[in-house]
Amino acid sequence: MNTKMQLFSISRKRKPDYEHGTAHKVYENKLNQDFHAAEINQKWCTDFTCLFLTDGSKRYNCTIIDLHDRSVIASITDKNITADLARRTLEKAVKSQPGIDLSRLLVHSDQGSQYTSKEFTEFCEGLGITQSMSKAGYPYDNAPMERYFHTLKNDLIYQHYYHTEEELYTAVEEFAYVQYNHVRPHSYNDYKTPYEAHYGIA
Repeated sequence: MNTKMQLFSISRKRKPDYEHGTAHKVYENKLNQDFHAAEINQKWCTDFTCLFLTDGSKRYNCTIIDLHDRSVIASITDKNITADLARRTLEKAVKSQPGIDLSRLLVHSDQGSQYTSKEFTEFCEGLGITQSMSKAGYPYDNAPMERYFHTLKNDLIYQHYYHTEEELYTAVEEFAYVQYNHVRPHSYNDYKTPYEAHYGIA
């Protein structure tokens, strides 16, 4: 019956196992599940997620959100899950916030090799950014990122097919910076959008 009516389900891909490298540095959990930030640019969370094209090939998105209003500060999708992608995403986030006091910024991640790498940790140290890391294998320590990726996949990724990188990359960025930041209400913000919460719009 489904075949005759041309009804097909959109299957959800299993999250792949990431490659684990040797950690250069591992930091304590300074965030400690305190997901509230009184001001912007005090606490950022970051993580990776895996996305798929219709041919089954993988792409990886790295996103950073501000815990003050849950806004997406930076989002980059690429072919490989690397320390370079983590660093470039953080660099993009910093450049998007003119006048930011990096000495007051806490960046929280998991203990993935991308965040414990020499490249990423020295980049943070060079800018005076404080790193914080979840306990190994404990996703609740980075719950806001888990929620964002859940929203991204349910509201966007699972609803469409992406045949090319350009289609996928453009859709993910438009969702992050337009739909999520400016259109979609967030319960954390008393159902204001991150943009409305950021600027105190009633």
